[in-house]
Amino acid sequence: MNEIDIAIIGGGGAGLTAGIYAARARRKTVIFESKVTGGQIATTDLVENFPGFPNGINGFELAQLMLQQAEKFGAETVYEAVVRLERLDDGTFEVATESDTYRAKAVIATAGADYNKLGIPGEDDYIGRGVSWCATCDAAFFPDKEVAIVGGGDAAMDEGLFLTRYASKVYVIHRRGELRASQILQERAFANPKMSFVWDTVVERVNGNGQVESLELRNVKTGEKSTLPVEAIFIFIGQTPNSHLLKGLVELDAGGHAIVDLNMATNVPGLFVAGDLRTSAARQLISAAGDGATAAIAAEHYIESNFPTPTAATTEVVGSR
Repeated sequence: MNEIDIAIIGGGGAGLTAGIYAARARRKTVIFESKVTGGQIATTDLVENFPGFPNGINGFELAQLMLQQAEKFGAETVYEAVVRLERLDDGTFEVATESDTYRAKAVIATAGADYNKLGIPGEDDYIGRGVSWCATCDAAFFPDKEVAIVGGGDAAMDEGLFLTRYASKVYVIHRRGELRASQILQERAFANPKMSFVWDTVVERVNGNGQVESLELRNVKTGEKSTLPVEAIFIFIGQTPNSHLLKGLVELDAGGHAIVDLNMATNVPGLFVAGDLRTSAARQLISAAGDGATAAIAAEHYIESNFPTPTAATTEVVGSR
């Protein structure tokens, strides 16, 4: 079994930042990532709201820079999914992939959450080119353009109202005849002259030529089909947190997100959760990075208090000449 200090499950913005802080603290750190390093941000063409890049930066490039920084300080990346997480009697954690097993003194889970998709033709083809799940991230790319939102809950209305700061018109496409959002958000949405509501309707296809150009719609009551010319579609039909490893281990909210304190600590000592996997996350790269840093610092303090003897691989002679 591989003995390590900190296991980080997930290589998105939170995980990579946690890796930077944990490795820089001279802790033997392993980041586990089964897909693309960077998570959702790696699929974003241009990131304009991350500090330090006034001209923006490609999301995949930014993720690679964060990975390089973590590895520079000694973090190791294992490109495998974690299939089992267990807390042992001695307070350590057993982290298992399909091919290997690790024993960690602390674990930071940053596996994130997947936005629910419509599952329609064209949706995946235009990710980052007009198909988005984050108005806060991408609204500024569509000034004075007509765009659409799919959904009827709080997130859809909140993000839709944000979109009206940029877009000339925001179509709200909802499969029902009334919204599920809170009353105050409904009132604000109905009062906004830029928002137009398309009731009892679903999107069946995203069309475009390099960029989104239109949506094919179907009225669920009449079966009538139509085409809506827009330059972007923002999808807000919920998200599914990747919390399967945490079920039965830590306290989760009704949506499956881990409940943490201000240090990103769960109710299980030594187990921290950061980024979109935690409850009440802002779902922004900058907040995920902050979560990751907070979790790594807390994990370092936890190890220092509960496992005062450093691993041989990280022992350093202080004050030697």
